Amino acid sequence: MKQSLAAGVSATSKLTVDRERTIDFMGEKARVYATPMLVRDLEMASRELLLPHLDPGEDSVGTRVELDHLAATLMGMAVELTVTVAEVKGRAVTLAFSGRDTVDPICRGTHQRFVVDVKKTEERLAAKAQKAGLA
Repeated sequence: MKQSLAAGVSATSKLTVDRERTIDFMGEKARVYATPMLVRDLEMASRELLLPHLDPGEDSVGTRVELDHLAATLMGMAVELTVTVAEVKGRAVTLAFSGRDTVDPICRGTHQRFVVDVKKTEERLAAKAQKAGLA
């Protein structure tokens, strides 16, 4: 990790809620941003924030998400997700996030990520696949 990865580093991602990001179980008139897709988008925004601050061969994986999903966002609405590094402890990074659509704040919470060595992670996963009989 580079020294530039420090508390206060922040970025805002913009997206439009498309059909694939919505729930479908309440019918067409109630298609809104699905919480699991919101979590995915927050994880991706967090990873994208961290990548420029990592060394070659490093990446990050999510380890925890605490999310308050505050308001429904309709399909077709624009969303802004802001993620900010709150704390760095060794390879553990805690981020604070918030999001809003064009009308309401839609979420807030924290996300924890862990910086990993990609090759070591691949080796560990290959060993697990071997144990599980998947190799």
